[in-house]
Amino acid sequence: MDLDGVGLVFSLWFAALCVIFTPLFGSSQPDRADFRGCSPLDCLAAPGPGNTPGVQLPPPDHATATSWVEAHLADLTETPAAASSLRGGQAEADRRLAALDITGYAARRNEVRPLDARGATQLSPWIRHGLLSLVEVWDAVADAPGRDRQKYRDELLWQEYARHWYARLRERTRHGVRARLAGGSGEGWVHGLPCVDACVTELHTDGWLVNQSRMWLASHWAIREGKDWRLGEDEFFRHLLDGSRAANRLGWQWTVGAGSSKPYGFSRRQVEKRAPGLCGSCPHRDACPIEDWPDDPSLDPIERPVALRRADDPTADAGPDAVLRTGGDPDAVWLTAESLGDADPALAAHPDLPAVFVFDAPLLRRLRLSAKRLIFLAECLAELSERRSVEVYRGAPTEVLAGRALAVTHAPVPGYARRAAALRPVAEYPWPWLTRPTGGSVQSFSAWRKAQRV
Repeated sequence: MDLDGVGLVFSLWFAALCVIFTPLFGSSQPDRADFRGCSPLDCLAAPGPGNTPGVQLPPPDHATATSWVEAHLADLTETPAAASSLRGGQAEADRRLAALDITGYAARRNEVRPLDARGATQLSPWIRHGLLSLVEVWDAVADAPGRDRQKYRDELLWQEYARHWYARLRERTRHGVRARLAGGSGEGWVHGLPCVDACVTELHTDGWLVNQSRMWLASHWAIREGKDWRLGEDEFFRHLLDGSRAANRLGWQWTVGAGSSKPYGFSRRQVEKRAPGLCGSCPHRDACPIEDWPDDPSLDPIERPVALRRADDPTADAGPDAVLRTGGDPDAVWLTAESLGDADPALAAHPDLPAVFVFDAPLLRRLRLSAKRLIFLAECLAELSERRSVEVYRGAPTEVLAGRALAVTHAPVPGYARRAAALRPVAEYPWPWLTRPTGGSVQSFSAWRKAQRV
C-alpha cells in the first residue's frame, strides 16, 4: 500500500531525522539570522541581532538554494549539492493540491514505466514535511470517482498507520517487530539490470519513487541479494524527499517479512507488467537473473512486543489533545522538519512571533543525508521567510534554543520527544491527526484499519 511513495514501502515522514533541524554556522556560539527587511539577494551575510554574522535564507528557487546549502551545510551531506526537480515550499504544495485529480488512480497507481502512465500523485514530500496535512488531502478527493477515492484514502490511512506504528514502537522499529532477518553488509542493488538501474537512478537524482519501485528495490536488496535490510532502509532514508523512519521502516519490514506475514518477491513478471519495454532493451533479456521468483528468506520469529497489541499510555503516542500550556507567553515558534507548513498549529496561532528552525548539525553529520533533502527544506524556509520573520540556526537544538520561551506543535517522533523534554516549551499544540491514536493494536494495517472511525 502506498501514498504515492509515502506508504507501503516507505515513505514521508522524515521521522527519525525526527526532527528538528539546526544553526547555520559551525562556531561555538550559535549564529542567528533574522531576515526582516533584508533582500534575499542583497544580504547573504547580513549582520543579525547583536552584530552576529547572519546567514540569509535563499529565495525559493533551486539554483540559489543549492548554492546556499553548498555554502553552509556541505560538510553535513553525503553527496555534492544537487536539487531534485521537486520544489519545496507552501506555494508548490498548494499548487499541486489544487491540481489534484485521482481519476484512474486505482488502476494506475503501481505503474512504473512509461512515466506518463503513472497514476501516483507525488504529494508525499509535502505531506511528509507538514506542508499538506492528511486531513486536507483526504477532503480534497471527496468528489473523486468512488473506487479511486476509496483506494487513495486507503493509502492516506496507510500513512497514518505508519505514524501510529512508529509513535508507539519508536526505536524498536530499527529491528524487525515480528521476525528477524539476517543480512550481509554491502550494497544490495546489482547494476546492469535496467529495471534496477532506472529505479536507483531516480532515487539518487530526484529523491522520489513510486511505491512499486520501492518494493522492487527493497525486495532485490534483502531477499534476492541477501543484504541487511536496515542498510537498504538507511539508503532510502538518505535520498527520499519524503523519507521518514515511520513509513520507510514499516515499508521495508512489510516487504522483507520482518513485520508482515509473508515477504514480497521481485521478479521479471512484475517488470513486464508495470514497466513494459524495459525487459526488451535489457542485455540480459535472454538469460534474466530475476526470471524466477526468489526463494523465501530465512526469517527467525521473535516474541512480539506487547506494545504491538496495546499502549500502556495512549497519550504518549498521540500527544496533547488541546493546547498544553506550562509557562508564560512564548517569544518564538519552534518549527520542526515534521511541520513546516503555514497551517502548522503553533505557527498559525502566533502570526506575529518569529519562526525558529535549527539544522541539527550533530544529527545530520551522523545521517549524511543527500543534499537534495536539505535543499528541499531550505526552499521551504526561504519561502516562509517572505511572509514572516524566520530565524535559522545550525547546531544542537537543545543548546541553540535553551532558555527560550517556545511554542511548538507536537510531532509524533522520538527525536521530538527527547528535545521537547529538554527544552520544555511553554505552549505545545496538538498534532493534526487524521485519526487520533487510541491505544489499540498496531500489529497489522488491516486490524488497525477496522478500528478507525473515518
